[in-house]
Amino acid sequence: MKIRLVMLGKTRRAEVRALVDDYVARIARFTAIEVTELREDSPASIRKLAVDSAATIVLLDDAGKHQTSVQFAKWLAEMRDRGAREIVFLCGAAKGFPDALRRRATQKLSLSSFTFSHELARAMLVEQIYRALATLAGHPYPK
Repeated sequence: MKIRLVMLGKTRRAEVRALVDDYVARIARFTAIEVTELREDSPASIRKLAVDSAATIVLLDDAGKHQTSVQFAKWLAEMRDRGAREIVFLCGAAKGFPDALRRRATQKLSLSSFTFSHELARAMLVEQIYRALATLAGHPYPK
């Protein structure tokens, strides 16, 4: 199973970028991962985003489903066990994602009831993905 993170806009703060990069490297020990940063939300930029029609597309959205870390790990395991080839997480910028991408999402996920900057949300997303994969592998990290 491949995990793909599609992020609208760049992660500009060096300390957040380092944190995201660290967790992406950790995730890569468990599964293939790819990070795509779209510079803008223009129609041309969105058209360049090629997503496999069989991929599960998860939009980070404040109105999305709330899950605990354990529930998220179980969901990820179910996706893996069902043979999902690719899970694409869409993480927007301050204004979120354009409607064209929002409509392509098959699921919506909320990281919290709190509002976070889009850069911090990216760090939280990769940490939760790593936590889920580590839990599923019996790694001591989550404890």
